[in-house]
Amino acid sequence: MNDRLKKIVNTDARQRRTRSKTKGTNDRPRLCVKISATNVSAQIINDETHSTVASATTIGSKVSGTMTEKAEKIGEKIAKEASSKKINKVVLDRGSRQYHGRIKAFAEAARKNGLEF
Repeated sequence: MNDRLKKIVNTDARQRRTRSKTKGTNDRPRLCVKISATNVSAQIINDETHSTVASATTIGSKVSGTMTEKAEKIGEKIAKEASSKKINKVVLDRGSRQYHGRIKAFAEAARKNGLEF
């Protein structure tokens, strides 16, 4: 197995391991974060009804700055959108990424604006 394939396999394993522990319910939906090379996206998902409750993204918006600043702005935006839908508590789904850097900046901005997880 070459190095690139090994990296993909390990990433998928980490993501499956994280997702097996995080399930969204009506009381605590799942806050799923996706950070690519240029954009940040977040969704609040209810896994019981298989529906997206709220979402925020930098794609197509005028959010500028470093990727960490973009993550903070999207964290604030998703928290405000969740509070407008009367959602206070969520479960953070970080995918295959560590709770560090951009994910940490996103989570702290969301917490500062009213989300609990």
